[in-house]
Amino acid sequence: MNENISTAFSGLTDLASERNGGKAIKASDEFFAEKENLLKEGRGIFIPDKFTDKGKWMDGWESRRKRVPGYDWCIIKLGAEGIIKGLDIDTNHFLGNHPPYASVEACRIDQKDLNNKKAMSGKINWTEILPKSPLEPGSQNLFAVSDFNFKKEKWTHVKLNIYPDGGVARFRVYGEVFRDIENFKDKKNLTDLAGLMNGGKVLVCNDMFFGSKNNLISPGRSKNMGDGWETKRKRTPGHDWVILKLAAAGYIKKIIVDTNFFKGNFPDSCMIEGCFEPDVEDDTLTSNNIKWNTLLPVSKLKGHSLNNFSKVLSKTGPFTHIRLNIYPDGGVSRLRLFGYAV
Repeated sequence: MNENISTAFSGLTDLASERNGGKAIKASDEFFAEKENLLKEGRGIFIPDKFTDKGKWMDGWESRRKRVPGYDWCIIKLGAEGIIKGLDIDTNHFLGNHPPYASVEACRIDQKDLNNKKAMSGKINWTEILPKSPLEPGSQNLFAVSDFNFKKEKWTHVKLNIYPDGGVARFRVYGEVFRDIENFKDKKNLTDLAGLMNGGKVLVCNDMFFGSKNNLISPGRSKNMGDGWETKRKRTPGHDWVILKLAAAGYIKKIIVDTNFFKGNFPDSCMIEGCFEPDVEDDTLTSNNIKWNTLLPVSKLKGHSLNNFSKVLSKTGPFTHIRLNIYPDGGVSRLRLFGYAV
């Protein structure tokens, strides 16, 4: 509920985000505004003169005024199974119509739940991970999931309960993606070992003036030039770089350096290195003691393109971490590292 908690969420993945595959699958009521808005990007916007035939248009999930006992709720399927560490119940622009209280429950459905029938059946045993807590209007209401046991549990669905009714602009579920490494060991069906929703992480870079390093491993192709990693124009000797941690130690057999939307500002070339450091602390990967081996030699890049590399890759590995070097600067929208785990 303060700056310290907000800082603690950095480096975590929004498991519920629509962009990351999250889906609002059922709500008790969505009379004024649809449940799907909860998982969209940004904090939501407000258009003073915009109305619908049901009332004021709101960029969030909003239920009608409750005239009977009970409370409203929304069930969300996470984009990936994961460990939940923090929550953001954002009531941005909801001032006289926000819920005074909210709670959050979670569950794990082991088998495939086709068409979300089990999740919506009402037969789920939900576990409360956030007790009924007060909400401030027009605010990001931040909560740490503090119970030690919950920090080990892996969840697939969450349920946002609001008391008794009202509107929430956005709902964020911050945590760490969990994937069974055994599923990554198939040598014929390669996995993107750097993919965010497979458990990959972007750890550090030397510059991200125009675009966040975290965009590099986001799902799908970028939607615009701002949805990638972009450095400032380099006016001094040297080059830019970024270091990633793979979801599992493995061999890389195919690389895609996607420069989508970068046309006059893509890097001239790139080089990719890897290291095997399963026990190293993240903050020591920039040390001169780390031995990096060349995976992809310096190679020319094309702008606004999927730059594919496979035959030129060295037969080194396995790797736990990857360093992408770009020369001298510029923007890369996505980096895909297809391989198999060991």
